[in-house]
Amino acid sequence: QVQLVESGGGLVQAGGSLRLSCAASGRSFNTYTMGWFRQAPAKEREFVAAVGRMLTNYADSVKGRFTISRDNAKDTVYLQMNSLKPEDTARYYCAATLYGLGSNNYDYWGQGTQVTVSS
Repeated sequence: QVQLVESGGGLVQAGGSLRLSCAASGRSFNTYTMGWFRQAPAKEREFVAAVGRMLTNYADSVKGRFTISRDNAKDTVYLQMNSLKPEDTARYYCAATLYGLGSNNYDYWGQGTQVTVSS
């Protein structure tokens, strides 16, 4: 059992920045691949970014703007979001999987944090 709690969302103007945090409970955080997903109103959930032991992966829509990182000592994963666009508006979810970086199967999910980008 892993519990994930996101924070850091809010309202920001286009071009601004936010940093999301995801705090994980439990042990062996470093064994999980961690991912960020987002879901806009009336849209399907989409992959944003993931970080494994060392490597990272990003959706094309956020490459060069978002950075995912993890601090295993703090059991926390971050998503630094720069140059935000209105189309980034969504609820952002943190997720964890015991599979590798390319996995589409995430076992644990947080409740999400809302990001709204005004134009």
